[in-house]
Amino acid sequence: MTSMRIAGPLAACMLLLALAATAAEPASPEKTGVAVGQQAPDFTLKDQNDRDISLSALLKKGPVALVFFRSADW
Repeated sequence: MTSMRIAGPLAACMLLLALAATAAEPASPEKTGVAVGQQAPDFTLKDQNDRDISLSALLKKGPVALVFFRSADW
């Protein structure tokens, strides 16, 4: 009998929480990074041979395509 008294209000609380979660406004995404068409700032990273290489040095040779590979085994 006691569990029946608790189950009703508990179910009502869970329903209210679910409704409140769906009614909440989603947070607007934070705008970061470089806009399309905007020049990237100069940066330096390590290459596959552990040597420093900068974006400005690569741009002196011509256009640059920067590609990031996501990997779980690094």
